[in-house]
Amino acid sequence: MCPLFAFLDNPMMLLMLGVLAVLLFGERLPEVAQRFGRGMAEFKKGIHGIQQDIQGAIDSATTADAAPSTPTRLDAPSEDREEPTAPKFEPPPSP
Repeated sequence: MCPLFAFLDNPMMLLMLGVLAVLLFGERLPEVAQRFGRGMAEFKKGIHGIQQDIQGAIDSATTADAAPSTPTRLDAPSEDREEPTAPKFEPPPSP
């Protein structure tokens, strides 16, 4: 069981929680419980979706790392640009 709700293992605590819920919500208790259940289901779906997204990103990253890739260095020459050229050094003519 989740450690957050470990105190609910005690039957006396469950009874006190039930009495508190009846005092707070009264006639609306079935409606509140239904909304709470739907909210928990949506929360679990959201968490599951996030876990799938993270797992998919991890899987795609590991497959991309396994495949050979082209160099992505910034100083690597590119085919679509020309290298700058400088004039060649020529020594001055001798007198």
